[in-house]
Amino acid sequence: MVSTAARTWLLGSGWLATLVVIVASSVAMGARLSTSAFLLVVCAVPMGVMLLIGLSAPSPTVAEILYSVNNKQDGRR
Repeated sequence: MVSTAARTWLLGSGWLATLVVIVASSVAMGARLSTSAFLLVVCAVPMGVMLLIGLSAPSPTVAEILYSVNNKQDGRR
C-alpha cells in the first residue's frame, strides 16, 4: 500500500508534470507570453490552495465545539 507521504508526492509531481505540458504546448502553438503566464497561474493556484488547506490544523468537530460551549456556560471543568 502506498503511504500518505508517497501519495502526496505522486499527486504533486503529476500536477506539476501536467502544468509543464500545458504551458509547453501553449508556447509550442505560438501563444503569447501573457497567455502562457495566465495558464501557469490558473493551473498553479489550486495546488497552492490545496497545500495551504492540507498543511493547516484540522478543523474541530461538532462535538468539540459543543463541549467547549457547555463548559463555558456551566462554569464546571
